[in-house]
Amino acid sequence: MQRKRLFPSRASLVLVLCQVITALEVPLDLQDKLPQPPTITQQSPKNYIVDPRENIVIRCEAKGKPPPSFTWTRNGTHFDTEKDPLVTMKPNSGTLEINIMNGGKAETYEGEYQCTAKNDRGTAVSNVIFIRQSRSPLWTKEKIEPIVIQQGMPLVLPCKPPKGLPPPIIFWMDNFFQRLPQNGRISQGLNGDLYFSNVQPEDTRDFYICYARFNLTQTIHQKQPISLKVLTNSPVDNRPPTFLMPSGHTSNKTVLKDEVLLLECIAEGLPTPEIRWNKEGAELPSNRVFYENFNKTLKIIGVSEADAGRYRCTAQNNRGSIHHVTTVIVKAAPYWITKPENLVLSPGDDGTLICRAHGNPAPTITWLINGVAVELAPNDPSRVVDGDTVIFTRVHEQASAVFQCNASNIYGYVLANAFVNVLAERPRILSSQKVYQVIANRPALLHCKSFGSPVPNIEWFKGVQSSVLHGNDYTFHNNGTLEVPVAQKDSSGTYTCVARNKLGTDQKIIKLEVKDPTMIISQPEYRVVQRYGSASFQCKFKHDPTLAAEVMWLRNNSELPMDERYTFEKERLTIKNITEKDKGTYTCMANTTLDSASASAELNVVEPTQPPPVKTDRPDPPFDLELTDRLDRSVQLSWVPGDDNNSPITEFIIEYEDAIHQPGVWHVHSKVSGTQATATLTLSPFVNYSFRVIAVNEIGYSDHSESSERYMTKVAEPDTNPSGIRGLGSEPDNLVITWKPMKGFDSNGPGLQYKVSWRQKDVDEDWTSVTVANVSKYIVSGTPTFVPYEIKVQALNDLGYAPEPAVVIGHSGEDLPMAAPDNVEVEVINTTLAKVRWDPVLLMSVRGHLHGYRVYYWKAQNITNRNRRHIEKWMLPFNGNKTHGMLPGLQPNTNYFLNVRVVNGKGEGPSSKDKYFETPEGVPSVAFLHISHRTPDSLTLTWSPPAHPNGVLTQYTLKYQSINATHELSPPVEITILPNETSYILANLVQNTRYKFYFYAHTAVGPGSQSTQEAITAMDEAMASRQVDIATQGWFIGLMCAVALLILVLLIVCFIRRNKGGKYPVKEKEDAHADPEIQPMKEDDGTFGEYSDAEDHKPLKKGSRTPSDRTVKKEDSDDSLVDYGEGVNGQFNEDGSFIGQYSGKKEKEPVEGNESSEAPSPVNAMNSFV
Repeated sequence: MQRKRLFPSRASLVLVLCQVITALEVPLDLQDKLPQPPTITQQSPKNYIVDPRENIVIRCEAKGKPPPSFTWTRNGTHFDTEKDPLVTMKPNSGTLEINIMNGGKAETYEGEYQCTAKNDRGTAVSNVIFIRQSRSPLWTKEKIEPIVIQQGMPLVLPCKPPKGLPPPIIFWMDNFFQRLPQNGRISQGLNGDLYFSNVQPEDTRDFYICYARFNLTQTIHQKQPISLKVLTNSPVDNRPPTFLMPSGHTSNKTVLKDEVLLLECIAEGLPTPEIRWNKEGAELPSNRVFYENFNKTLKIIGVSEADAGRYRCTAQNNRGSIHHVTTVIVKAAPYWITKPENLVLSPGDDGTLICRAHGNPAPTITWLINGVAVELAPNDPSRVVDGDTVIFTRVHEQASAVFQCNASNIYGYVLANAFVNVLAERPRILSSQKVYQVIANRPALLHCKSFGSPVPNIEWFKGVQSSVLHGNDYTFHNNGTLEVPVAQKDSSGTYTCVARNKLGTDQKIIKLEVKDPTMIISQPEYRVVQRYGSASFQCKFKHDPTLAAEVMWLRNNSELPMDERYTFEKERLTIKNITEKDKGTYTCMANTTLDSASASAELNVVEPTQPPPVKTDRPDPPFDLELTDRLDRSVQLSWVPGDDNNSPITEFIIEYEDAIHQPGVWHVHSKVSGTQATATLTLSPFVNYSFRVIAVNEIGYSDHSESSERYMTKVAEPDTNPSGIRGLGSEPDNLVITWKPMKGFDSNGPGLQYKVSWRQKDVDEDWTSVTVANVSKYIVSGTPTFVPYEIKVQALNDLGYAPEPAVVIGHSGEDLPMAAPDNVEVEVINTTLAKVRWDPVLLMSVRGHLHGYRVYYWKAQNITNRNRRHIEKWMLPFNGNKTHGMLPGLQPNTNYFLNVRVVNGKGEGPSSKDKYFETPEGVPSVAFLHISHRTPDSLTLTWSPPAHPNGVLTQYTLKYQSINATHELSPPVEITILPNETSYILANLVQNTRYKFYFYAHTAVGPGSQSTQEAITAMDEAMASRQVDIATQGWFIGLMCAVALLILVLLIVCFIRRNKGGKYPVKEKEDAHADPEIQPMKEDDGTFGEYSDAEDHKPLKKGSRTPSDRTVKKEDSDDSLVDYGEGVNGQFNEDGSFIGQYSGKKEKEPVEGNESSEAPSPVNAMNSFV
């Protein structure tokens, strides 16, 4: 808020506030009260396709003052709506409704419509609305010959859909109305044709049907079926790819800004080619690019100028590759840069309207005034049109009009209405507040918001227009506000705000009241109180007597808790029975509507001096029980409390016995306060009551009182019905209705029975009922499979029925699902992980509650295991209507099959077709190294191939280092060995020297797990003969005998001390200090320690899943475990038994630091995502 100060001078200074701007800002609450040209507020879209079966509604709404009138043009000429009986215009609106339902034809009303809204201040126009009727034509009749083609050849099944409005959605189905499966080999093009990269025998079928769905008219048309037969009598050679779509090596594509770019490449070849996309010289926009139709369609949304360029699609198989380059040209329909906005001016003001738009090609800007071209509009010297700008100079009141700016190019147009409203309005003061209150010595702001055209001048007077205010005592703001920087008592009084312009004057009298501040005159004082004592804080204050005041207390800057220990009396706070939690800072706040004051004090709590002990005990039992006021459903029980034994009685527990239904069993009826000695008890009919009372204090429960006399209530109809109503079928053709039986206490009378009623839901039929007793189940036979039933169970006795029961929905019995999931697809993520997708089955085919899906997968049989009678299979369940999931723990370089089955409460449905997939190569498992022969200068190394090669072995790598007497390692030597070797003689070694070996196998992916080994070369015989064998020396033999004798003596002493000293908890000590390196592996833990053949490498602790550097190497996929089925931690055979697997870990290499990799298993695959 800008400020300016008026300093005293000899001449009287009058404050004049004016807005030096070219446009007025009209307050919101005045916009509907001032004259205003029309503004279009709602209109139909430019391209409006209508349903020929419904009435046509063309919207046009506008506002203005006075309210505008509406007219229409059709195809550029006036459209007289009153002469057409089928056309009506809504009252006070320009919206047209064309009544097609009463004999009209939509095609008769096709054309271009434009709405005009007019009042005495101008004319606004809508966009040109192009009305077209939706069309869904049929295919032209044609005779389609059956297609016979050789296996492996390419094929295109033409669809050639009819050109509808809007264009139809195309899809292919068979004669059973099932969508034809599509994949990388078979796919539908953007033009609707069905493309086969190469046909296979399974493609043979009699019905390939192309459908066109017209969404607006909700119709579907089909083409004549196409019959296809694939011959297999002649082999077809593999061939490189060629493009079926598009043709040639290059093409051009024009797309508009902000629209969707679709590029398509469909290739044929054998085997099926794969498609890849890239943009020459640039990266594809990752956040806007999508690959559809099995990577054959490139989709970019929200196209911008930066998306122009050359896009290359490449088709490749093992016989070659081919590419096609599409040059994308981005054009743009006009769009706004600066949209003209409404302009409100005073007579004599200046202003501008600016209209700027971009497009490609650049749009042409044209101006209209009240819907008429500028050149044809009446001349106005205050207006000059300069390209995209209209300049106004010293406008007059008759210059009000609506200007239309049209920016157009060959791709479209944008149209904007902006009015110039020249207003001549006398001043109005808009501020409504009449009295301002402020605390002394604080600033006071007196508001005087006003509006007028021209902008009014603001003057302030104190009193009744005595003199104009000016000087240092006041600050005048540009918005008309008067500020008194430091209000004093003598600042109180009446102030007059006057707004003037050449058309008139408005004024308002405002009252200013300056109040005394609120002050604390007696602050609360610091308190130290013993625990369980009391404390009081007093807080006296004074305030302006004309203001309401209240006191609020805070503890540690928070409101006091709702606690009866806190009491308030005027200006005093008292706290009783103080505990440690009451310690803190207490603040007194005195508040008025204008200000507040506060003061604080500390409360400290100390331990109390110990009082003499008081003996307490649980209370004595109540006595003298009496029943009065006996009614059908209530009775009053009174008693005399026993002694509380120095601990106040907190409550009484009233128990009752039912001598009819549960004699000898006491139940809690109710609990009442310890200050009561009577209670009104609610009773149930048909119960023989007896009561007793138990007293409770902080020590415990009293013994129960003597029983009261008995009171038998009258019988009545049941008040309630059974609970827990369920309807579930045990067989496909029955419905089992169960409920929780009512207790005799709830029967209200003799002869308790149940009326069981049922009827099929959503079928117009009467209830079927049966009455049963002493059971909680009824079986309805002969029902349809898994249909909903309405069920109710009503209680009755000899006197009548309970209230009408609630209806429960149940289902008859389930049966096995009938259908198998379709379109099963497998996406291999990495060497041990794959993602499977499938289409959900129709719910009506589930024939029960859908529990989920189960994916079974197993290894494909090869020559070595083809004769096995048992095939290991794994299963992963997926709950609910889930249609995808992850298969972990796969073995690299392995061929698999899988299928999917739907599961309901009865069991599994039929399996889908077996889907084949294969995992890529991985790194091999460990190849264990052995030393088979030693000589002084050589070592013979042998090994077996890895148990899990996980691919084709390409080589072995052997590294070795010598170890000297100080355990230092020499630089490593690396040797590459052919993959078909199983031994190697390492020559030219140093005799009697220790060597350390690192050995691992390779596939094309990389090195596998590492095996380590150490060995010492043999000693030369001549040197050995010169060495003395210490074991044959006499002194050494004597020393060993002395040591053995000493150990024997120590053992005898320990044995004697153990027998004297009692038992020593060896087992507990061992459990508390067990060596983690020798603990056995847990049976339910699927992990082992590291392996090493060397003495100086110990295994990991049990259950360890991380290498020694505490890191875990993750797989390539970070998919959530939610995708890995529900509740499955391993793999299962077909009979559900668990298949445990484990793998070791490669020791970290000391020199080059190769990271180890684990052999694949389900457990390790799961652990990699933890």
